[in-house]
Amino acid sequence: MNSCEGTEFDQLSRDADGTPHNGAASMIRARRLRVGFHRMFFAWAALLTATVRAVHAAPPAPGSPQTLMFGQHRIEWRGAVRGAPTGDEVPVFLQTNRGQIPGRYHPAPAGSARKNQGVILVSGAGGGVEGPARGLYPDVAQRLQAMGIGSLRLDYRKPQDLNGCVLDTLCGVAFFAGEGVSRVVLVGHSFGGGVVIAAGASSPRVRAVVPMASQTFAGLQMAPYLAPRAMLLIHGTRDKVLPVSNARKIYEAAGQPKELKLFEDAGHGLGHARQDILELLLQWIPRQLSRSG
Repeated sequence: MNSCEGTEFDQLSRDADGTPHNGAASMIRARRLRVGFHRMFFAWAALLTATVRAVHAAPPAPGSPQTLMFGQHRIEWRGAVRGAPTGDEVPVFLQTNRGQIPGRYHPAPAGSARKNQGVILVSGAGGGVEGPARGLYPDVAQRLQAMGIGSLRLDYRKPQDLNGCVLDTLCGVAFFAGEGVSRVVLVGHSFGGGVVIAAGASSPRVRAVVPMASQTFAGLQMAPYLAPRAMLLIHGTRDKVLPVSNARKIYEAAGQPKELKLFEDAGHGLGHARQDILELLLQWIPRQLSRSG
């Protein structure tokens, strides 16, 4: 496999539609991404075999420190510190032995019949909690909250570090376990698409994953281990950063249930299909969280 194929290798030097930026700052960011990527690539062979063993592990019990693993990598989850709420949104800082993971928590309303359901949303190699398509994630979180479903917009401790970002996402799952959430859907964009596929295949609490404009690295290798978890692949046919062929490859590698939704006028940032994607997520996610089995 070409070690650079199907990755978010050059996204940090491009805008949301794939147009290259100029300047030294972009070169520095691209160089950092190269270093992080090659570190991930050479560790991957060992990770892939070891990670599969974690799929059938028992879910961690909430309320106490937990050691979470992705392949040969591990992190100790130590609970969360909450900031002052802003409206229906709460800043949270997930505590680990490797530093804290920032996020924005949108708790389910009190008395919700769906308090055992939650959604974690992660971004690409640049990190952040806003997501693609001009801040899609806050809208998804607020709309889900109105439906009685909590969500966590999670940042990364070290964006571009695949192993660490998967562990961060698993800490998000552990956070939800402490909130009484036993059914989780993971949503990730670009680099985050590979993250949510790998994390989803590693946690029995995850019911489904939504990789959007995903890279194939991690995504392609871990897709066969997702089933019986559901997967919804979303990609723009005009993506100049990560081609639509990525989604087709991941789709072919995955077992059932799976869906592939392509948007004709959308680039990597998915902005041209924002409303359609928002409505699709708001229909598909609750259905998967309520799915039996």
